[in-house]
Amino acid sequence: MSRELQHGLSKRERQIMEAVYRLRKASAAEVQRAIPDPPGNSSVRTTLTILVQRRLLAARKEGRKLLYSPVIPHEKARTSAVRQLVRTYFDDSAAAAVSALLASHGRRISDEEYRQLAALIARSKKKEPS
Repeated sequence: MSRELQHGLSKRERQIMEAVYRLRKASAAEVQRAIPDPPGNSSVRTTLTILVQRRLLAARKEGRKLLYSPVIPHEKARTSAVRQLVRTYFDDSAAAAVSALLASHGRRISDEEYRQLAALIARSKKKEPS
């Protein structure tokens, strides 16, 4: 897991990170507009500053505005978050996590989804040491 993400994020930090990932680069005002039930402007700015200090976001002055952008690629952050979730809630068991995901899905998976999952499992099995 990325060292930067080891300590986890609060709900608000996650919302802000998700907004910045969606927007790719954004001012504090743009981030504030992009999150549900947003806090005040100063709270958003404070949280952005914390995320910059934690090296999760970069800040660059453009004109009179500070624009924020992610430091960690979205895929790497997503993988890190999933690892932490599996470790925390599923005793580090991929099978338990997938089982819970399928149970919560609420519908039968399609034949295409089944083929995709089977291919991922086959690739993962090949990666294991003999």
